[in-house]
Amino acid sequence: MSAGIAEERIERLAALAEEAVAAGKFDRSREYVRLARRLAERNRLSLPRRFARSTCDDCDVFQRPGVNVRVRVRRGRVVRRCDCGAIARYPYRE
Repeated sequence: MSAGIAEERIERLAALAEEAVAAGKFDRSREYVRLARRLAERNRLSLPRRFARSTCDDCDVFQRPGVNVRVRVRRGRVVRRCDCGAIARYPYRE
């Protein structure tokens, strides 16, 4: 599989994962995220930043603020706490 096709497929899986969370189907979202990560590994690609930061590293679910993740902004960081208990911190600039 060429890198271009893999990138398109990863983007499509990201969109499907987001739609699944919106519909309340968290297990389906996990499967889409796992497929996208596996595709990226096999083709030696990195996940798009928006997609990588919108997924939980522990439980592989697509995170949607207010639904399954709490988002806080503190001292130059974005803190995301998933329902599974995982915490992710990312820097940001104002």
